[in-house]
Amino acid sequence: MKEKSRISPAVIKRLPIYHRYLEELMADNVERISSNELSSMIGFTASQIRQDLNNFGGFGQQGYGYNIKALYNEIGKIMGLDSEYSMVIVGIGNLGQAIANHTKYYKSGFPIIGIFDINPRLIGMKINDIEVQDAEELTSFLEEHKVDIGIITADKTAAQDIADKFIAGHVKGIWNFAPCDLKVPEYVSVENVHVTETLNELAYHISHNDYGEKDVREAGIR
Repeated sequence: MKEKSRISPAVIKRLPIYHRYLEELMADNVERISSNELSSMIGFTASQIRQDLNNFGGFGQQGYGYNIKALYNEIGKIMGLDSEYSMVIVGIGNLGQAIANHTKYYKSGFPIIGIFDINPRLIGMKINDIEVQDAEELTSFLEEHKVDIGIITADKTAAQDIADKFIAGHVKGIWNFAPCDLKVPEYVSVENVHVTETLNELAYHISHNDYGEKDVREAGIR
């Protein structure tokens, strides 16, 4: 397997997509699949799929294709999904609550062990049996608990301060929903989810769409 630093970020972003489609195939009791068949499902070329998987040693057999369950498990291991990652959320507004509710039913190992906010009206309430604590208690909580992922759904003005507390508390990764870029050391991984930016990107694609209304009507789209 190649060293992590040599794996393209684009390849890493495609791994969860492969994992999701393989899970759906397992649910349909499909046992094996070729790169061409996987290509027709996902939209990546068969060559791209083979190249991506070859970064990690390759898992197919000539004339047989890929064993779906084995490939699903191997990709899961590559992504680290064979481990459990404890998480805390800071900022429990609508977005924070949505994430807390989603992860309760998400079957992979990402348990939320702490929820924090500065709003006195929210402190003390329970979300999925976890009591919302005062954000002032975050530092002491991190000292007493092993936290792998810190989730920031607070206002951008507070995001860097929260990130600094995560870093001081030895949090390994930050899932940042605040519309700002965080300054973190190299050993801390950050995944930014800037909702407005993705919406703006969608607007760009719509405004630069080459299809006119006539083309849409002829395609049967209303």
